[in-house]
Amino acid sequence: MAGPQDKDLLLSAYDYELPPELIAQVPERQRDRSRLLSLSLSDGAVSHHRFADLPDLLLPGDLLVMNDTRVVPARLLGNKDTGGRVEVLILDYAGAMERAREGQAFSCECLVKASKPPKAGQKLLFDQGLEAVVERTPADGVARLAFSLGPEMERALWKVGRTPLPPYIRRDQEAPCDDREAYQTVYATRDGAVAAPTAGLHFTPELLDRLGERGVETARVTLHVGYGTFLPVRTENLAGHRMHPEWCRVDEQAAAAVNRAKAEGRRVVAVGTTTVRALEHFAPGPGRLSPGAGMCDLFIRPGYSFKIIDALVTNFHLPRSTLLMLVSALAGRERVLAAYQEAVARGYRFYSYGDAMLLL
Repeated sequence: MAGPQDKDLLLSAYDYELPPELIAQVPERQRDRSRLLSLSLSDGAVSHHRFADLPDLLLPGDLLVMNDTRVVPARLLGNKDTGGRVEVLILDYAGAMERAREGQAFSCECLVKASKPPKAGQKLLFDQGLEAVVERTPADGVARLAFSLGPEMERALWKVGRTPLPPYIRRDQEAPCDDREAYQTVYATRDGAVAAPTAGLHFTPELLDRLGERGVETARVTLHVGYGTFLPVRTENLAGHRMHPEWCRVDEQAAAAVNRAKAEGRRVVAVGTTTVRALEHFAPGPGRLSPGAGMCDLFIRPGYSFKIIDALVTNFHLPRSTLLMLVSALAGRERVLAAYQEAVARGYRFYSYGDAMLLL
């Protein structure tokens, strides 16, 4: 495979103009009524659909792989013991909970916002008697906190925590929709994400049934989406960027389903960039997927040779984001940006609660 053009490795090459009013602030009332732009990987042709049309756009035998991570209410509002307001976002819920179930304290890295950074040893107070002690002072806003609960932290968070919405959703998160339900896929089962795998937000149980009736097979992997998904790329040359690691898992059942599909010449269609990264991370070679679990820091950008996926369902992503770079690695940067330009012209809704793309 030929290497990428030099421009494809420049951060500034991933800019595009987006009117602010096209940034979706609320989801569609009916998930599968969102719009779907289909981009052909073979010739760059674009067509326009509703997400409910997905079964007609896929083939019997296609394997649709989804990320079953579940968003936890990891945003906490409270006060320092000195009285100042503080906001905390738990960054490694899954790892901290695993350690807590083994008898350790619930302790992890957290993003901390306050008028004055809390000091080591300072106590932070939240609702329902939940407390945390600062073990390490914030560096770039990230501190290590030890909470007053162990395994009980799971129940406490669902009582006092809030859904950690992306920063471009600027509204009262309690209205006009219930984000705890809306910012969650219908197949989410494994707690651990601080951001939703948003391509999956368009699915409904009825749509999944129709896909099954069409003969589309499904499989699930897990990648707990972290705050790193929102961190900007700061190097003009993409080769200098390092991804924030996120925990992921491919079990034996999912690996077997993928390997069967590849051996039989059937397409593997990933739902979301997180699913792509999980599958490609555990692929030792072209067409082969191994089960495994661990931290994934795979940065997929133009020039990457895909080992597993053949097609992708995804949302529209921010300019200069690693997600846009991943999509460009699959379909070509110029084709993707041209499709984005057409989506803008046609009034598609962008980002987490926005419309979807199918790259097939």
